[in-house]
Amino acid sequence: MEPAPSDAAAWLARDAVDSLPKGALAAKLEAAEKAGRPLRVKLGIDPTTPDIHYGHTVVLRKLREFQDRGHVVVLIIGDYTARVGDPSGRSATRPLVDPAEIDANARSYQEQAFKVLDPERVEVRRNGEWLDMSMEDLFGLTRTTTVAQLLERDDFAKRYAAGEPVSVLELLYPLMQGYDSVAIDADVELGGTDQKFNLLLGRDIQRAYGKPEQAVLTTPILAGTDGMRKMSKSLNNHVGVTEAPEEAFGKTMRLPDEAMDGWYRLLLGEDGVPDGLSARDAKRALARRLVARFHGDEAAEQAEADFEKRFVAHEIPDDVEEKAFTGGHLPAVLAEVFGMSRSEARRLITQGGVRLDGEPVTDLDVDPERLDGGVLQVGKRRFARLRTA
Repeated sequence: MEPAPSDAAAWLARDAVDSLPKGALAAKLEAAEKAGRPLRVKLGIDPTTPDIHYGHTVVLRKLREFQDRGHVVVLIIGDYTARVGDPSGRSATRPLVDPAEIDANARSYQEQAFKVLDPERVEVRRNGEWLDMSMEDLFGLTRTTTVAQLLERDDFAKRYAAGEPVSVLELLYPLMQGYDSVAIDADVELGGTDQKFNLLLGRDIQRAYGKPEQAVLTTPILAGTDGMRKMSKSLNNHVGVTEAPEEAFGKTMRLPDEAMDGWYRLLLGEDGVPDGLSARDAKRALARRLVARFHGDEAAEQAEADFEKRFVAHEIPDDVEEKAFTGGHLPAVLAEVFGMSRSEARRLITQGGVRLDGEPVTDLDVDPERLDGGVLQVGKRRFARLRTA
């Protein structure tokens, strides 16, 4: 027996931050049930980078929950909005992205999203289909919204008050995103909490075009591997969905203990860290399950074994890449092999951060014959087997 629309809505919104307006999702579910059709649940993504990370999968998991209840996800590839750049949370205008790069990123993003979503219940659209509009249509879109409305956005308001530039193009971004909802007849739109203004403005724009207004769900923002800031590639605190299993495992193991609860809830859908596990064991279980999700059980087992070898037993991994070197001055060799500066290399040597065949090296000059065939290690994660050039 199918749950009542109100129960279904409560379950879908159980871990959302906002479900707006109150009762709208239940009403949408009830109307769709009476009409005998699935809901059209929208997510817009701007492919400004080629990869998605664990933070992106929070909203993708919520979309999958809608799919599992028989609804259709409409994935909007923002090939036009990406040319503007989403100003949400920004303190400055975003740089322009090359259209060819956007197209390549869009293909990559879609493939990675399907690691979470069911491809059979996804309708993929590009908003260039409808945003490549005439001036007359653009004028019509701009009439739906006032400048005062747009300046209610926190990021716009702060920049305007500080005398920082806000381009007209950026002001158009929320309108373009809202028009996406008009074009694809969105019943529900999802996004992170930083998208709340845009999602609600989409309702106003739908109403202006005589369309039913979408319900809005906002999802929490996942903390990065630093445990504090939003996961972001630009902050270098991310774990990529397609990242090498051993890298993903190692990054998750560096997560601060206090951030684990959020990762268990948002990435695994659990109530928090399992009872009865030490922090270390809970983190291992988290890393193993996340790697298994995106790479398979065998890769997860291998990644855990690799972590054990490198950081617990301090053994040299089996698959060390060979690198050519010249001479025996160690700072120069490190610069050549690992691409660091000689001054950084000297600092690492004096601090005991360089090993040769597992043993610390403190001399700046080493016999080249000793280096040839040896495994040079910098820090905990960087290895190279040396061969004379």
